[in-house]
Amino acid sequence: MMPAPKANGFNGRYCAIIPAYQAAQTIAQVVRRVKQHGVAAIVIDDGSVDQTVALATEAGALVISHLHNEGKGKALRTGFDHALRAGFDGIITLDSDGQHDPEEIPALIRAGEVQHAGLVLGNRMGSSAGAMPPLRRVINRVMSRLISLLTRQPIPDSQCGFRLLRRELLQAISPLSATRYDIETEIILAAAAKHWKIISVPVKSLYDPKQHRSHIRPARDTWRFLALLARRLSRRP
Repeated sequence: MMPAPKANGFNGRYCAIIPAYQAAQTIAQVVRRVKQHGVAAIVIDDGSVDQTVALATEAGALVISHLHNEGKGKALRTGFDHALRAGFDGIITLDSDGQHDPEEIPALIRAGEVQHAGLVLGNRMGSSAGAMPPLRRVINRVMSRLISLLTRQPIPDSQCGFRLLRRELLQAISPLSATRYDIETEIILAAAAKHWKIISVPVKSLYDPKQHRSHIRPARDTWRFLALLARRLSRRP
């Protein structure tokens, strides 16, 4: 039996893990919009030297800081460890630069609750795919096709960082090891290997080149992705 809905209408306690690096321009707005949905905002500051920490704190986030920049994957792992210790039932992950719309957080949570999914992935490859930079769109489609083949299920947007993870799934796939953007792929492959239900929900992706400065490096991060796939394939019986 599902527990009685909380005041925000969700069947459990949720937090948002927001990795942030040099995000002073956008972090306060992201935190405030997350908190409007009754979701705790936890910012993992990954060695920023601007006003990211001060502005996130002022906006109402709990901030956990790395002394040095260690990468998105390590920041998410720090956030996951905290969320598990704090007893949250589910964890939303989203970027600090405003590319993910916090208004869609309830849709991810409700999809996970209704469909009993361990992992809910945002899917930007529908109507908003045209807003994505062309090179990233092509790389994402290729990566997602490879991931779909490996997991034997459709994964239309494997690289989207806007997603929901259930507490039980996170416990089952821990410990994670990725330190950079390959963590998105590691999570999907680990969840599929443990036979967790994975679903995708359409989400918008907001790209403003003047505001959203990506830290992704296509060549380097594609190499990490391929190396991760090779390691996973080598473990298969």
